[in-house]
Amino acid sequence: MSNSRISRRELRQSKKKLIYSLAGIVFILFLLFKFGIPLLIKFSIFISGTKQDTTQMADQPSFIAPPILNPYVSATNSAQITISGNATSKQTVKLYVNDQGVDIKETNVDGSFSFDNVTLTTGENTIKAKVEKDNKTSDFSNELIISYKNKAPSLDVSAPSDGQSFEKDPSVTVKGKTDPDAKVTVNDFQAIVGDQGDFSYSMQLQNGDNQLKIVAIDSAGNKTEKDLKVTYSQ
Repeated sequence: MSNSRISRRELRQSKKKLIYSLAGIVFILFLLFKFGIPLLIKFSIFISGTKQDTTQMADQPSFIAPPILNPYVSATNSAQITISGNATSKQTVKLYVNDQGVDIKETNVDGSFSFDNVTLTTGENTIKAKVEKDNKTSDFSNELIISYKNKAPSLDVSAPSDGQSFEKDPSVTVKGKTDPDAKVTVNDFQAIVGDQGDFSYSMQLQNGDNQLKIVAIDSAGNKTEKDLKVTYSQ
């Protein structure tokens, strides 16, 4: 009798534990389906989006190297010149003259490019370029400052005068004035030119007639010439 009561009591306790366990499992499954699975889905979407963004950033670099312009003379007497340089292959290069876009070229396979017949204005011209690719633009290239000069320099010879005669002292000083940036030669020998354009050159005369060729040439290659004849008698 006593053993029978104990068995029934243990059976009831076992049933209660089973019911509580089942209820707990159901409750856990409910929480998992309500909160866990959506959370996992959101996390998966976040990871996938992050990978996609990273891939897109890798495919679309934010930095584009600017082109490099080849050196050019600082002054020219030609109104049209050729500007060349280098960039990356298969890029579009836009050329600017005095901050105005003037031409567009595609780079060659080796990255080189060339702009022909670039028109200059009188005076200083600032030339630079940019690279354009995939709706992005690089910084400006190095600048070239090129002066276009289409007028010959001034040349005034104050001494000696044409046809002048000299005696006793065979030394004569050729002097005068030109533009400050010009060079002066006397019979192909370079004269001294001051900051204001004053020049002088001392030379020895030969007995008889002496031909003097004075040439002023500016940085662009424009030049002015004057021929004089002086006579020296011993």
